[in-house]
Amino acid sequence: MRRVFPILNAVIAIGVGLIVLTGYFVDLQGMMEIRLLLFQWAVIIGGVAVLVGIGNLLTVHLNKLRSRKKGAIYSLVLLFFMLISLLISGTAGLEPLKPLLLDGIIIPVEISLMAVLAITLVVSAIRMLRTRLDLPTILFILTAFIVLLGIGLRSFFGQLPILGELAQSEFIKNTLALGGARGILIGIALGTLTTGLRILLGVDRPYGGK
Repeated sequence: MRRVFPILNAVIAIGVGLIVLTGYFVDLQGMMEIRLLLFQWAVIIGGVAVLVGIGNLLTVHLNKLRSRKKGAIYSLVLLFFMLISLLISGTAGLEPLKPLLLDGIIIPVEISLMAVLAITLVVSAIRMLRTRLDLPTILFILTAFIVLLGIGLRSFFGQLPILGELAQSEFIKNTLALGGARGILIGIALGTLTTGLRILLGVDRPYGGK
């Protein structure tokens, strides 16, 4: 039985993957209906997985609060705002509070994370100069400093004469920024395609097989 279940899992995963992939390229009514049905099942299973993950998150942080571990105050803050978000989102009549939830909690957290990410990238690039000193590294650091100083200081000193114009130049926005973003997206697409092909061929079995 230990050998049957991994083989059965592999057959089901590969078969479903081939059906969904074939539904994109073959214009058959029955195949398209099966593909849409499989997509609906995947959405339902994904939603249940999210609920299970939220329940696990609640359990972990409640255990931290009960045991009074180090950093339990952060667990208390997380649980408080999680319950507030669930209450506002799931209770009828509290719809006017949703913009307050978005503007007061979610957007400030996203802005803080992006600010930390920007500083972290600059610090990592500076450290990278110790081991890798080449033209792409120097170009990245110069671009980061120009953007941070030209745009980040605008609210305090207004638009700086040279750095402000360079930070908003077409070369930085349309060449460097868009080129880097497209490179990242192409890398994600190739990685997803490679992973999907390895699963379809049975090389990788993340569903339990070996």
